[in-house]
Amino acid sequence: MRNLVYYVAVSIDGYIADPSGGYDSFLIDGDHSSVVFGDYADALPAHVHAARGTEPPRTRFDTVIMGWNTLGPARDAGIASPYPHLRQIVASRHAREVDPSITLTDDPLRTVRSLKQDDGADIWLCGGGDLAATLLPEIDRLVLKRHPVVFGSGVHLFGSAPYASRGFTPVAARSFTSGVVVEEYVAAAA
Repeated sequence: MRNLVYYVAVSIDGYIADPSGGYDSFLIDGDHSSVVFGDYADALPAHVHAARGTEPPRTRFDTVIMGWNTLGPARDAGIASPYPHLRQIVASRHAREVDPSITLTDDPLRTVRSLKQDDGADIWLCGGGDLAATLLPEIDRLVLKRHPVVFGSGVHLFGSAPYASRGFTPVAARSFTSGVVVEEYVAAAA
């Protein structure tokens, strides 16, 4: 069975983006990049693979689901299909014009539940916070790249989700000299 994996950069205080949706404060360079460019290379956009002269390994993820605002930076840069090596699904409450390789969904929870029944590699929840809140009941694994920065406000890891306690069990933590800590959790049995 496929897993929904929320693989995301996060500040010490739990934000995945600044108040304007930016993420420039997160560290790009450093020894933690071995995780980004190695373990999770499927989550790199095509233009990054092209610039590095690499190919996506297609071993970890075969599908990405993201919110409309998460797709925004790529679209603003003229990239209509940032992850052509993955099945791309964008959650949107409104009809949108998108690249033919992207599927829109107005019911991401139903979509993910259906995808999890299919065979294949894991599903990457790319963002944003409100989408993560909607999909929280289906998240099987959290992979948090916790950066040594405090935002104070911004886009929270789980958006504006109402209180609902859900347990996760830590399974790994790797600290890097860059200050980044990669923490991995699996959903606790209900």
